[in-house]
Amino acid sequence: MLGLDVGERRIGVALSDPEGILASPLMVINRTRDKADIEAILGLVRQHEVTRVVVGLPRSMDGSIGQQAERVQNFIGMLSEFLEIPLETWDERLSTLAAERLMADAGLKRGKRKEQRDALAAALVLQGYLDRALTLDP
Repeated sequence: MLGLDVGERRIGVALSDPEGILASPLMVINRTRDKADIEAILGLVRQHEVTRVVVGLPRSMDGSIGQQAERVQNFIGMLSEFLEIPLETWDERLSTLAAERLMADAGLKRGKRKEQRDALAAALVLQGYLDRALTLDP
């Protein structure tokens, strides 16, 4: 499975192991145009033989859909037109903040954290999805 943390400037990308147990940061796509961003994701789907894409949906703390979540939903709509595999969303509240804290706690310097934060946030989103799937289907 492929996990995505879609932001305005970057898309964090994570990949699960074949068994769907562990998510790992893969890379960051620096956003240019929606079409180019979608092509990059489709290339990763093919390259890694992905069977499902999980996209973090940045809900507000009260669970509502704000401006950023609307932007992500628009991107999901465009992406889903080209995908031939299931695409699901996962509540990603605070995933970027959690990623930042994990890297700070690990002693990663601020410059390095910025480069890796979005991919780690995508891994946290995907891991949350995988953990839930494992509890529903042991």
